[in-house]
Amino acid sequence: MAKAMILAAGEGTRVRPLTRTVPKPMVPILGKPVLEYLIEHLASFGVTQIMINVAFNHSKIEDYFRDGHRWGVEIGYSFEGMRDHGEIVPKALGSAGGMRRIQDFGGFFDETTIVICGDALIDLDIRSALDEHRHKAALASVVTLEVPREQVRNYGIVVADESGRVKSFQEKPQPSEARSTLASTGIYIFEPEVLNLIPAGRNFDIGSDLFPLLVEEKLPFFAQKRFFNWIDIGRLTDYWDVLQRVLRGEVAQIRMPGVEVRPDVRAGLNTSIEWDSVHISGPVYIGSGVRIEPGVSVIGPAWIGHGCHLRGGSRVERSILFEYTRVGEGQRFCEKILSPQYCADRSGETLYVGDDRSSLRWGDARA
Repeated sequence: MAKAMILAAGEGTRVRPLTRTVPKPMVPILGKPVLEYLIEHLASFGVTQIMINVAFNHSKIEDYFRDGHRWGVEIGYSFEGMRDHGEIVPKALGSAGGMRRIQDFGGFFDETTIVICGDALIDLDIRSALDEHRHKAALASVVTLEVPREQVRNYGIVVADESGRVKSFQEKPQPSEARSTLASTGIYIFEPEVLNLIPAGRNFDIGSDLFPLLVEEKLPFFAQKRFFNWIDIGRLTDYWDVLQRVLRGEVAQIRMPGVEVRPDVRAGLNTSIEWDSVHISGPVYIGSGVRIEPGVSVIGPAWIGHGCHLRGGSRVERSILFEYTRVGEGQRFCEKILSPQYCADRSGETLYVGDDRSSLRWGDARA
């Protein structure tokens, strides 16, 4: 079929505080890291040899996925970093530079390779994309998605001729200046020869460095216009939106865990809930070991992670609670992302436990 490369070395600054302690591909969607969905998707198409470049908080990825055998795949890792005053410091080499480092080390990219950014949910028909790439005898392909013109300012835009051959790029253009509405999805297909164009030992990016070089050299480089779900989690606002869509059942490839205990309400094992004295309106997922006291209201879409504790009279509305979060008695949280350490609203405004700027009270349910 093909090999795969998942780009996971970025720092994820735009989704902080979610990435304070984990790399962006490990941010959870319904209790599973985004990266796990990608690996499962690749495996479903028979893509079983996967390299992942890592840097910041790399052990969180490596300790979770290890060699990949639980998913029926083989996973290898390439750490990107440097020694600074005797200490090993993560330092990403850029998406293309990371691939060149892997190639120079062991020659992994010896056949067609699909490259995927590790921070998006997709349901791309990988087999069809590979078939089109090979049918056109492409050296490189970029998978694109048509977006409304008013949204082009949020994306890297690909300009191609009628045959799909890439002519140029525009990085987040204004709608009036956009020469195309084809957005790059961060999904690429490369033949091994492409790696020879990437300089060794340098920070080199696929989008801003390699792609313009392919156009300049007039090599067979094509854009594929495809119709599929591509749910990018580039910013904190995206994450909140994605979770709301998932909880409403709008993302077909993601199944809600737990057992349905009330209409549109699912729960994990061993919860402690006074069902006759709480108000829970779905869609809501309640994780294992959650305690919900009398007088609590939970209005969906909402996700209550395992080990959480909602004290009496509190209200949680259209919010995400990470595991072991305690909500104080009588507190109100609406459209928030809540953890034992921080509270972020859907615009990205963040408060931390003990911050005297807010009257909101929450904390760690384990304490």
